[in-house]
Amino acid sequence: MITRRNLIKSISIATASTAIAAVSAYSNNIYKENHIVKNTNITNKQDVIFSFGVIADPQYAPIPSNKETRFYSNSLWKLDECIDFFNKENLHFSVTLGDMIDRHYQSYFDILPIYNNLEHKHYFVLGNHDYEIARDYIKSVTKTLGMKNNFYDFSIEGYRFIVLDGNDVSLFAPQKGNEYLGIPDDPRIALASERLKKLKENGAINAQPWNGSLSERQFEWLENKLKETKDSKEKVIILCHYPIYPENKHNMWDSERILSLLTSYNNVVAYFCGHNHEGNYGKLSGIHFVNFKGMVETPTSNAFSTVDITNNKLIINGYGLEENRILDI
Repeated sequence: MITRRNLIKSISIATASTAIAAVSAYSNNIYKENHIVKNTNITNKQDVIFSFGVIADPQYAPIPSNKETRFYSNSLWKLDECIDFFNKENLHFSVTLGDMIDRHYQSYFDILPIYNNLEHKHYFVLGNHDYEIARDYIKSVTKTLGMKNNFYDFSIEGYRFIVLDGNDVSLFAPQKGNEYLGIPDDPRIALASERLKKLKENGAINAQPWNGSLSERQFEWLENKLKETKDSKEKVIILCHYPIYPENKHNMWDSERILSLLTSYNNVVAYFCGHNHEGNYGKLSGIHFVNFKGMVETPTSNAFSTVDITNNKLIINGYGLEENRILDI
């Protein structure tokens, strides 16, 4: 578990006072919420096929809070607490739905050692803040996180989990060029500018520079993966940082075409995402769209979930700020 001593070692001296305050609150239990207790035990474990853990938007950085809703340095003890809890559960894996950090490449080396304490497989999904780093480090993000690819899939017990990278065509993830060395910008940057401009002209609420979209290559890959799941008779859960439904300013720029594709398959049961820290939920064509709440959002309460899969239900056990949900499939 994180202590005052090892937390000070893990962050810069310039921000140590912020971290100490966070640990002091944690150690002295000055907050009143029972911040990791489940609201109620809603799962009959005998019916569970498998379970997994979900974390959204730790968004750690060794900086003071913005004095409103984001408490960046507190995510170290929150994540540590979450992982300690996960290790006591019977989980097949866990996943972080993006924004592991808020900014600064060095932040990865503060938070990743905490993930190393997990006793099961963990998957990362890439978020916009994961690219809030110096230009020279952009290409290192996936390698730093131990990811072979920025989008990928895996199967467990008749379920295919498809992980999307909504930063693929964005203003921040593609590599910018170097005029001095004669290196041009990645062409996806120009494409991102075109997509954003068109959305703004149409008055779209998700025409925000901190959103992104899929490349044509990734969209075609998604189509092919969905076709595979029909042949293999697998149910599908999509994992992405960005929401696509219901309509929201945080949605991916190309949410409409992704939504159209997913709803054309009757074996897609859920779409799990983060990005919108308030959380959200919608259901369309039998698909549950669950936006998990951001861990970074409060000074004292945690937010994470475990998901139990049964033959006919997805059961989300919410902890701290996260809600419980029983979703029919």
